[in-house]
Amino acid sequence: MKDAKARVLLVDDEPDILEIVGYNLKNEGYQVFTAENGEEALKIAKKKKPDLIILDVMMPVMDGIEACEKMRKTPELDGTVITFLTARGEDYSMIAGFDVGADDYITKPVKPRVLVSKVKSLLRRRENVAPEASNILKLGDLVIDRDQYKIIFKKEEMILPRKEFELLSLLTTKPGKVFKREEILDVVWGNEVIVGGRTIDVHIRKLREKLGDDSFKTVKGVGYKYVK
Repeated sequence: MKDAKARVLLVDDEPDILEIVGYNLKNEGYQVFTAENGEEALKIAKKKKPDLIILDVMMPVMDGIEACEKMRKTPELDGTVITFLTARGEDYSMIAGFDVGADDYITKPVKPRVLVSKVKSLLRRRENVAPEASNILKLGDLVIDRDQYKIIFKKEEMILPRKEFELLSLLTTKPGKVFKREEILDVVWGNEVIVGGRTIDVHIRKLREKLGDDSFKTVKGVGYKYVK
């Protein structure tokens, strides 16, 4: 997939955002579709099968959180990257987005050039899924199925949000190794992606809630490691 052919669905209830952001993305050669609420976005997404969805949180009819949750349960949208674009920067809003399967989070206002760079990075990450990651890893009570993006923990099957899954997959490649924060950002989010400093911490916290505190160790000032 080349950038010039990439399909982007932009969802926001503010006409100015649709116009300005849409204009800049079209100038970069992207096919841009727009929607003003989550319900409309879901219908368009099923029909157009976009490579990337940029989704506002606060919208009428159906908000971004509910729309993202429904999109992640839609087979036609497997592999679609979803990032939130919103003025809300509170932790609870970010966590809610990640919980329903968002890949990333962009806080507006955002400069057009920065947004375009972010979009390119997100799409590049979608293209460059490592083929060697397609296997099954067993670590004690934990089984990671990279082919199906699911895990089995203590005989219970779980579907993790994509970034949680990718973070867990990275840490479990070398149990006991301390992965530096910079390395985690580079591998999981892409070294050109602009994310908040709390992003890794939020994802680790959610993994701890699901797999137990003892599975993850924090090395202050350095990063994180997975412990069997």
